Amino acid sequence: MLLTEFIKAGTGKLESLYPTKEAHNIVLMLCSDVIGTKNYTHIVEPEYVVPEAKLPDLEARMERLCKGEPIQYVVGKTEFCGFEFKVNQDVLIPRPETELLVREAVKIASRIQRMRIPYGKAAKPVRILDLCTGSGCIAWSVALSLPGAEVTGLDISEPALAVARSQDFAALLKSSGAKAPKFVQGDILEEPQFDGQFDLILSNPPYIMEKEKPLLRSNVREFEPASALFVPDDNPLLYYKAVAHWSTLLLEPQGMGLTEINDTLGTETKHVFSDAGFTEAEVVTDFYEKKRFVFYKK
Repeated sequence: MLLTEFIKAGTGKLESLYPTKEAHNIVLMLCSDVIGTKNYTHIVEPEYVVPEAKLPDLEARMERLCKGEPIQYVVGKTEFCGFEFKVNQDVLIPRPETELLVREAVKIASRIQRMRIPYGKAAKPVRILDLCTGSGCIAWSVALSLPGAEVTGLDISEPALAVARSQDFAALLKSSGAKAPKFVQGDILEEPQFDGQFDLILSNPPYIMEKEKPLLRSNVREFEPASALFVPDDNPLLYYKAVAHWSTLLLEPQGMGLTEINDTLGTETKHVFSDAGFTEAEVVTDFYEKKRFVFYKK
């Protein structure tokens, strides 16, 4: 079978689930992962033949895609903040908008590091806690961008933590001098069990209300872990109250926090942190002008 034929047929199969351009790009991603072709191979080599030995794998994965399974799970990886992360159905697929949280976190932590330079070898490392870490994409991205920082990722799900710990950045850690995050199991709805305090607390907790489920794409609703997505309609700020409580106990006196939020509950979420005693609490918008984060400070 010609590559052009496979791409055309695959795109047609996915058009009932995705817009044509997105369906086309998904098939190209599949071919890249299984065969090693580029996005332009079918254009510059119209006579390129799909290796026969690869067809069974391609077809099996196409079946998964046709059932709505996200391409990231089908190929087992995705890109986030310029790094490649392993993902499976035990963890959420990292979103581009969450990269904004990482960028802001790196700016804040870098500033703290610079302020401690005069202390030389006696300078304390910047300590960062990532609550509801999932795949570890936030924890790893921050750690790799801030050599010397000590990052801890926490999640209630052991399968998710297994994914976070399995991320392979050995070469980057060696070349940059960065420290790998420490991943621990814990429930933020319970009391924290940590020694010491943190300079920065990050979180992307569940925040989609049950009544909002119909608004989600079926590939999200049916394949991504519900426990990492949804909150009860009658208590939608459940996890933010927990994050605020943990932050009250674990942040340094000048500590700061960033948490991703539900756009429809921006003001209410900000009030959770201001009511918890944080003198600064503000909503931050993303590149779509949606209320995306709450920044808070003691």
